[in-house]
Amino acid sequence: MRIGFGYDVHQFSPNRPLWLGGIEVPAEQGLLGHSDADVLIHALCDAILGAAALRDIGYHFPDTKGNEFEGIDSKILLRRVMDMIRQAGHELGNCDCTICAQAPKLSPYIDAMRQCLAQVMGVNVDQVSIKATTTEHLGFVGRQEGIAAYAVALLL
Repeated sequence: MRIGFGYDVHQFSPNRPLWLGGIEVPAEQGLLGHSDADVLIHALCDAILGAAALRDIGYHFPDTKGNEFEGIDSKILLRRVMDMIRQAGHELGNCDCTICAQAPKLSPYIDAMRQCLAQVMGVNVDQVSIKATTTEHLGFVGRQEGIAAYAVALLL
C-alpha cells in the first residue's frame, strides 16, 4: 500500500465557470487557472501521483507548454494520471478529499462530484470521499478570494 497527499489552490476570477470535482457548480465566479482550474481534481491528481512517486501534476502537465493544456478539462488529466499509475502496477484503493470554500455552499453537489470522479477513475463510488468545509471567514478562503482543496489517496 502507498499513500499520497495533494493540495491545490486557485483564486476566484469573474467570467469563468466554477468547476469542482468534474462538475460545473453554479456560482457568481469561477477559478483562475491555465486549465479549467478544477482545484479538487488537481489536488487529487497530486495525491495519486505522489503515492506512486510519479512527481506532481505540474511536472506532467505544465502550464509552460504553450497551448497544449490551456483550458483543458481536468477530467482528462485525471484519466491520464490513472493510466500512469496503472501502467506502474498500482490501483486506487480509495481517496479522501476536502474542499475549503467559504462560498458557494457545496453540499448539494458532493454526490454528483463523487459519481463523476469515480466514473473518470474507473472505480466504485464508495472509493471516493469528498467533504466540504469553510474556514470560518479566516484567511484567503474566508475572505472569498479563492478555494483550496486537499486530497489523500491510497494505492494498492
